[in-house]
Amino acid sequence: MIDNEAVGRQITLLRADKGLTQAELGERLGVSFQAVSKWERGEALPDTGLLPDLANVLETTVDNILCGKHREVAFKGKYKVSDMVEGLNALKTAGEKLGKHNLIYRHAVNGINTGMNTDIEAAFSDDYVFEAFLAEAIIQNLKAGYYIDISDIKRNFSHEHFSRIVIDYAKKYNIC
Repeated sequence: MIDNEAVGRQITLLRADKGLTQAELGERLGVSFQAVSKWERGEALPDTGLLPDLANVLETTVDNILCGKHREVAFKGKYKVSDMVEGLNALKTAGEKLGKHNLIYRHAVNGINTGMNTDIEAAFSDDYVFEAFLAEAIIQNLKAGYYIDISDIKRNFSHEHFSRIVIDYAKKYNIC
């Protein structure tokens, strides 16, 4: 059951974090400031059709708005960063063992490149790019409900920028 007052408090907090007034939020969503005020007081909930746009403006997820700080996550298990590093390196090794022009390897790489609009092979020769892919892999697992220990993240990144991104993501969505 959705708690209207908890949703209202969450919208208020998220809006304030973005430095928006009720009128500004309403304007961005095409609703009145009175509608936003009713949401925040728990008198009404946003239309379901507005929730994706509301989440986008507040830079969060719909479930974070509806569940607030007490987000229910069905944890699927725990990952170690070293295992994820090994997984990314396995793709590099596949290219070396199969040959970079082998169809199996090419299709795997092309699928990643197309799906992520990037070049995974650049990660095999550039530590900074590799850590960008590692950060993305960790975030994808966090989104899927897996837990990764914050100290494990800190230990396995040499570029603090990426560990900070991952840790901030985990904290923002109450995953850690």
